[in-house]
Amino acid sequence: MHYVHSIIDGKEIDGQDGILDVLDPGTGEKWAEAAECGAAEVDLAAKAARAAYDNGWSDTPAVERGRLMRKLADLILRDGDRIAEFETRDVGKPISQAKKDVIAVARYFEYYGSIVECLDGDTLQTAPNVFGMTIREPFGVTGHITPWNYPLQMIARTLAPSLAAGNCCVLKPAELTPVNASEIAKLALEAGFPPGVWNVVQGPGSTVGNALTLHDGIDHVSFTGSRPVGELVAINAAKHVIPVVLELGGKSPNVVFPDADFDDAIPQIVNSIIQNAGQTCSAGSRVLIHEACYDEVTARITAHFKTITLGHGLTDPGMGPIVSAKQLDTVSGMVAEGISRGQGEVLAGGKRAEGMGGGFFMEPTFFGNVPEGAYLFEEEIFGPVLVATKFSDEADAIRLANATEFGLVAGVWTKDAGRALRIAKKIKTGQVFINTYGAAGGVELPFGGWKKSGYGREKGFEGMLGYTQTKTIAIGL
Repeated sequence: MHYVHSIIDGKEIDGQDGILDVLDPGTGEKWAEAAECGAAEVDLAAKAARAAYDNGWSDTPAVERGRLMRKLADLILRDGDRIAEFETRDVGKPISQAKKDVIAVARYFEYYGSIVECLDGDTLQTAPNVFGMTIREPFGVTGHITPWNYPLQMIARTLAPSLAAGNCCVLKPAELTPVNASEIAKLALEAGFPPGVWNVVQGPGSTVGNALTLHDGIDHVSFTGSRPVGELVAINAAKHVIPVVLELGGKSPNVVFPDADFDDAIPQIVNSIIQNAGQTCSAGSRVLIHEACYDEVTARITAHFKTITLGHGLTDPGMGPIVSAKQLDTVSGMVAEGISRGQGEVLAGGKRAEGMGGGFFMEPTFFGNVPEGAYLFEEEIFGPVLVATKFSDEADAIRLANATEFGLVAGVWTKDAGRALRIAKKIKTGQVFINTYGAAGGVELPFGGWKKSGYGREKGFEGMLGYTQTKTIAIGL
């Protein structure tokens, strides 16, 4: 049985609140246990991070921070097979996807470990007898609450830019998928990160997450998860006036025109909803199809859906399980609700998968002719469920793309460059992909939401800037 400690001030810590069972979604059986911590351990972690920041990390030259981060990337790749297996056992995703996540995680630390040396301020023109300049400084101690769908990638996506900028961190991973948070923290110690710079507190969001966002020793919070919890995080942070980055999900559209390269587009559209069993904030969960090619595109998507194999992630199937029994209940319940309301035609799937033992499996599900405003059109299901809607022209496509409360990602499929750019500018979303989707993770590309998908940006140089404060200095000459 694998046991997962919290990591506080460089030490492995047992929780005072008991033990959390960690289930393998492919079998439904317990495969690990995690220390269940609470507010006391959050306090210890926050104080350890503050001490590490005050006692040298904040003065560590950028070149040295960068070297540590690149060393960590090397260690992650060294242990990649073991880390990928843990990710598959935790989340359920196919092992080939978990191995790609390992590569992406290493890339985050390589990227931010390299660009941190470019974290410069500006010189400013002002009065003839005054010289002005800005410098970028870290916040101090940052808190990170990461979700269960991409535990590995989310660790790197939020901690790497914060550490590069000179902050110390306290991480609260999702209780469903706790293993790799502590594994990567131990590798950080091996790489040479000082104790207290990187702390991990295992435990439920209701205790650990709440305590972290309310702690007056935290200077900045990053949260990825559901909108209701994100609202609570923002309220808690506002009580001691600290900034928050929120990434709260989406209902992202792929917009398909008749001149698109269907052979290229359709596999990517299918993958954008099937990857990680649809448990992806940026999943392409809606496909908007021009009426002139609607029948062909839906037929080809349906055929793709019916070839997808299900199985335990370690067997590397086309799609793995849903992360938990509770999440499977949610996904299957939302599908059943959509069917009961008569809001579309089931073209593939539509129910839980049978004959999968004790695992939490959902059939890949595709609905056709889903109207604007329908339950299935508007709600984020967070499972392998795609809905198709017709549009008549460019203006109609833009209107439908913007017709939900979310605005995270969109895809546009057309050979007409002018049309693609017009639509990209009109869709109210944080990222638009043209004749591609996802761009292999896009470590270098700023990512974040519009509307109810959240605010703030992660990834890219902009992601690191978000973990700094601007200080202006004016010198009288």
